[in-house]
Amino acid sequence: MDTPLRKNEVAIEVNGVSKSFKTVQAVKEVSLTIHRGEFVGLLGPNGAGKTTLVEMIEGIQEPDAGRILINGKHWQGHQQEIHKVIGISLQETRFIDKLTVQETLRLFASFYCLPLRRIDEIIELSGLEEKREAYVVNLSGGQRQRLALGIALLNQPQILLLDEPTTGLDPTARRDIWNILMKLREERKTSLILTTHYMEEAEFLCDYIILIHKGQILQEGTLQQLLSKKDQDKTIEFTLRSEQAPLTLLPADQYLQFQWDQQQAKGTLLLKNIEQELPLFFSYLQQNNLRLLNLECRRQTLNDLFIALTGRKLEDADEK
Repeated sequence: MDTPLRKNEVAIEVNGVSKSFKTVQAVKEVSLTIHRGEFVGLLGPNGAGKTTLVEMIEGIQEPDAGRILINGKHWQGHQQEIHKVIGISLQETRFIDKLTVQETLRLFASFYCLPLRRIDEIIELSGLEEKREAYVVNLSGGQRQRLALGIALLNQPQILLLDEPTTGLDPTARRDIWNILMKLREERKTSLILTTHYMEEAEFLCDYIILIHKGQILQEGTLQQLLSKKDQDKTIEFTLRSEQAPLTLLPADQYLQFQWDQQQAKGTLLLKNIEQELPLFFSYLQQNNLRLLNLECRRQTLNDLFIALTGRKLEDADEK
């Protein structure tokens, strides 16, 4: 069943959009919809086409084919109107080093003719009260990203577009960004597109997740929908004694997916039917004199699903 937000009015509509750069087709006939108040994650490895897709939605890039509608309007002929309702935070934002946090926000607020009280609201929302008079050059990476997010929220956008907002941040700084976004999510006044290659980020923040790989959508749905495939419901991780041979003889056709890391003597099985297949696995180990050191059964993750679909991890970088 779709999230109830999928029944809301459409905020962003992408129909059959493609984009190429020389010999590389970055986006291939992608179609998607984002509804009012919905948080949607574009999840995929580096180089999957996420940034190119978002830049076309932002109006920075023009698609080679297809169309994009923001609140039912094309960018062409409606740029000023659309700019008023969107907020954007790119992978990296460059500020004027010798402006303070407050001065930086005042500068961007002037573009929208916003009152000074809005600056105070953003400083509080982004948790930068103690850095109000600090020069931007002296901010940490996490503080700079919170400032960038605050700038994107100055105009109280109906649509927020965030491209890898937590890449390179430590876990604490990443969680600070999440907390800001969760406050927005609770209000349900803003639609969000979030590009990320962090599985846990999409799981934590997003109502709806779109898996993208090599410029194409692989699967989409709520987290529950994506992980409820009946043939992808159990993951077994195990380790063997490191001096033992790799599992080259494991009958792969018995399992949905099997991966073996010889260096770490670690394997992963995606089981179709754990009650039937796990005893067969134990029997195989015994017949081949392989000693099991550790075994863990856990729930499926988006990374497991992505591996099953592509044979690669979400954290891997695609070839250019």
